[in-house]
Amino acid sequence: MEKNSQLRLFREAFYRRERRSVPAARHFTARALRAWGVADRQDEVLLCVSELATNALLHGVPPGRGFRLHLTLDQGGGGPLRVEVHDSGGGNVRTPAPRPQGEDEGGRGLLLVAGLADDWGVGRRDPGKVVWCEFAVSAP
Repeated sequence: MEKNSQLRLFREAFYRRERRSVPAARHFTARALRAWGVADRQDEVLLCVSELATNALLHGVPPGRGFRLHLTLDQGGGGPLRVEVHDSGGGNVRTPAPRPQGEDEGGRGLLLVAGLADDWGVGRRDPGKVVWCEFAVSAP
């Protein structure tokens, strides 16, 4: 009996708790998407990477620590592109408010992720959490 196995493409990077980590994570993701031949939804994916990385830095990464970015894609387009941000901090992810209040500077990041990604969620890890999102993409 022959098994239908698909190769899962995977990239991982570690970022320190510093502002330049957000553009570095976005750049890392853009390179991975190009290497994997993902041509659609790049802007949406990169915006969500920025939001999740920013949230990790502001709310999930204790001083002296960092976060990991995982990207996975089933080769041949059999599954979604999955973005995961792993942090080592405490706290829970709050469900985004449907309408942030007027001049509030925050509260829109996960609302953007929820609106742009096909699915998103939060998982536990010890220590910390994983915030993820998925996108249906075309890949060669």
